[in-house]
Amino acid sequence: MWDPEYPDLADPELQVALVRSAVGRRETDRDRCRGCQRTPLVGERVYLDGEDRLYCELCRALERGPIVRSQIVHGPEFGHTMRLTDHRLA
Repeated sequence: MWDPEYPDLADPELQVALVRSAVGRRETDRDRCRGCQRTPLVGERVYLDGEDRLYCELCRALERGPIVRSQIVHGPEFGHTMRLTDHRLA
């Protein structure tokens, strides 16, 4: 939709370039499995080797090196939720 205040945004090529740029920035921030390049899902267990390379559940069997630790993938709200506590007298 053309907006007289922002006439340059009516250019479809500019719109496509802006969307591609935003998608590219999001892709660089994501953790990916070293084996299959898949982004792990929230709640999935992932495994890290000694060099902090991440492996999904399926690809960890293919990794010959030792797995140092595992962790659960959390969503973006992790750490920002409230915990209700009961402060009534017993």
